[in-house]
Amino acid sequence: MVIALLAGGTGGAKLAVGLRDWIAEHGEGELRVIANTGDDIEIYGVHVSPDPDLISFRLAGVLNEAGFGIEGEGHDEMDRRRAAGEEIWFELGDDDLAVCRARGEALARGTRLTEAHALATSGYPIGPARVLPMSDYRVRTVVHTAAGRRGLQQYLIQDRSEPAIEGVSFDGIESARPTPEALAAIAEADAIVIGPSNPVISIGPILALPGMREALREAPAPVLAVSPYVGGRVLKGPTAKFMAAQEVAPGTAGVAEYYGDLVDHWIADEPAAARPTLIADVRIDDAESGLRLAGEIVGLAQQLRGGAAEIA
Repeated sequence: MVIALLAGGTGGAKLAVGLRDWIAEHGEGELRVIANTGDDIEIYGVHVSPDPDLISFRLAGVLNEAGFGIEGEGHDEMDRRRAAGEEIWFELGDDDLAVCRARGEALARGTRLTEAHALATSGYPIGPARVLPMSDYRVRTVVHTAAGRRGLQQYLIQDRSEPAIEGVSFDGIESARPTPEALAAIAEADAIVIGPSNPVISIGPILALPGMREALREAPAPVLAVSPYVGGRVLKGPTAKFMAAQEVAPGTAGVAEYYGDLVDHWIADEPAAARPTLIADVRIDDAESGLRLAGEIVGLAQQLRGGAAEIA
C-alpha cells in the first residue's frame, strides 16, 4: 500500500510515524511524505530544510525533546561562533549541522534538492518511508508585517511571532514545480493524506505549487485531511494567528473552507461544516495513538475506494 502524506513539521511528522508504523505492521508498502520546503534557509554556509529534516529525524527516532535537531548532539560549533562574537539566532546542533552541510555541498555540485536531502539523511534509516521535498525549485515563505518583509524563520524565531501579520507570500512559487517524485507519489497512492500541519505556512506552500492542486484532483486515490485542531484549538505554534491574517475562520470548518474542494473526506473531532467528516480523536501523544489514528485513516480510505481488497 502506498500512502502519500502532505506535511509540514510537528503535527505532520507525528502522523507520518503512525502511518509508517501501520504500513510496517500490515505488510508491503511505503509512506511517501511530500514535505514543505518554504521554510528552508541558507545560514552558516549550509542549507537548512527544517520540515523535511524534522520529519526524517522523527521517523528515524532521533528527534530531540525540543522538537528540532538530533537527540544527544553537541553544540560545539555554535558555541565557537558565539565566543567569536557572532550573533546566533538560529540554533543548529553539530549533527544537524553536518546534515545541512552535506545537503548544501550536494546542491553546490548541481544535485537536485530531492536527491541532496536523501543523501544528507542517509545515515538515519526511516523504514518503509521516503521524505520528498515538495519542489527542487527555490521557494521561500515570506511574512509581511508593518515593519516589512520577514523570512519565515526570522519571523518565528527572531520576532517570536509577535508582529501583526499583514499577509503571507511564497517567493519563487510562480516558476516552481512539484518534483517528479512528489507527482508520482500522488499518482501511485492508494490514499492521499493532508496532515495536521499549519494550513497557511506548512500546507499552503505545497498546495500553491503550480500543478499540485490539479495532480490531487486527478489522482485516483481519495484525498483525506486530518484537522490541525484538537478540542477546538491548535496545540502548538502560531496557526491561529496565520489563519486570522488570511481571514480564515478558526476551527476545522475554517480549514476546510480554506482548502476548498480538494478534500474528499475530513478526519477531525468536530464537524468540518457540511463536508464529509469522520469524527475521531486526532490528538497524537505517543506511538500508540499515532498508530490508532493511522488505522482509522486507512480504514476510511479503503471504504472510499470500495473495500480493502482493492488496495491490499
